[in-house]
Amino acid sequence: MRRVALVTGGGRGIGFGVAKRLAQEGFDLVLSGRSKHADVAHAIQELEGMGASVLYCSGDISCAEDRAALLEETKSHFGRLDLLVNNAGVAPKTRADILEATEESFEWVLKINLQGPYFLTQAVANWMIDQKNADGSFGGCIINIGSISATVVSPTRGDYCVSKAAFGMMNSLFAARLGEHDIPVYEIRPGIIKTDMTAGVSDKYDKLIAETDLCVTKRWGLPEDIAKLTAAMARGDLPYATGQVVYVDGGLTLQRL
Repeated sequence: MRRVALVTGGGRGIGFGVAKRLAQEGFDLVLSGRSKHADVAHAIQELEGMGASVLYCSGDISCAEDRAALLEETKSHFGRLDLLVNNAGVAPKTRADILEATEESFEWVLKINLQGPYFLTQAVANWMIDQKNADGSFGGCIINIGSISATVVSPTRGDYCVSKAAFGMMNSLFAARLGEHDIPVYEIRPGIIKTDMTAGVSDKYDKLIAETDLCVTKRWGLPEDIAKLTAAMARGDLPYATGQVVYVDGGLTLQRL
């Protein structure tokens, strides 16, 4: 039986790159996002062309009702879930100095980047435990796509940084709790990745990458870089490493003299 992966924010950017790689690995896919179905039809068509059965669920990950509907649709359509990739996230609508940033922005970012994934993971974890109890050969896995902003300070994106730092603790908590059920939990922390989300700062980082030592590997990261590691984790290639955080940032966070 084909395994099923749920990729939040899977219709674009890193999420779509991950979905393509998982399709190549033989997964069927559930993609979720705030876009309308018509806006991701081309992405779904590409994934189906790679042999995957694809279910797209439009909704807001920060909304409890939408999360419940997402999992209910997944159960109804596929009857199982082997892999959760928590990828959906947002940057603040306006970059603001932490001395001036608003509670409204903080609450919006934290609800989508942390509260939504936290309680989606809770629900998925319980479902995975049930599947494991029903079939001892079931191999669930949870992969959290975080950010170097969990540790790299950006005072004009304080809400985003706080959300990603707390997201890292979420990864550790679920790894610790699910260990007894042999369900591994991992976090990937991307650096500067070339997607539509970073298009607005493309010139800035083109210059920094080319003219400074910002990154040891002197290029942008690509969604495929994240996708390859996600696939390795999903295959079970890191069987004794639950809870680990892997930076995919071209060496940006290396301490250097």
